[in-house]
Amino acid sequence: MKPSVRPLGMARVEIAPRGPVRMPSKAKPEADGTPRAGKSPPKALKGFTDEERAAMRERVQELKADKADGESAVLAKIAEMREPDRAMGRRLHDIIKASAPALSPRLWYGMPAYAKGGKVVCFFQPAQKFKTRYATLGFSDEANLDEGALWPVVFALKELTAAEEARIGALVKKAVS
Repeated sequence: MKPSVRPLGMARVEIAPRGPVRMPSKAKPEADGTPRAGKSPPKALKGFTDEERAAMRERVQELKADKADGESAVLAKIAEMREPDRAMGRRLHDIIKASAPALSPRLWYGMPAYAKGGKVVCFFQPAQKFKTRYATLGFSDEANLDEGALWPVVFALKELTAAEEARIGALVKKAVS
């Protein structure tokens, strides 16, 4: 019998017969909700601002809320806004309702939004929402605004004059056509 040859520094390793492999199970929390020993609690979401996290919490509440009266929820949210966002929100609500009566008001991430068939077509983001210098009127991909290969879907609003109101009315009509 020949002696086995192995590189220097390598020890002989015995391999045991292989049996069923058991994977570690996920640790379940204790009855009081605290993590079991040896497990750290989940870390806070990184990369999101406080305003973004608040918007996500609002969205969860909206999904749980009764969908029956979206208009009163939208009007209540507008009433909570500070000026000039409040006045702009009220005026936009009136313009959108007059231009596209088929759209249903509802809240979307804590913002007034208007949906068709349950899908948001347009929304109003007040400047105070994310502490920006202007409010915006945005349109989702459900909006029928396609023009070639490039078109705007979010518009900055500093004030509403008769010209802007007419343009918004036309955009909303086109979005639902």
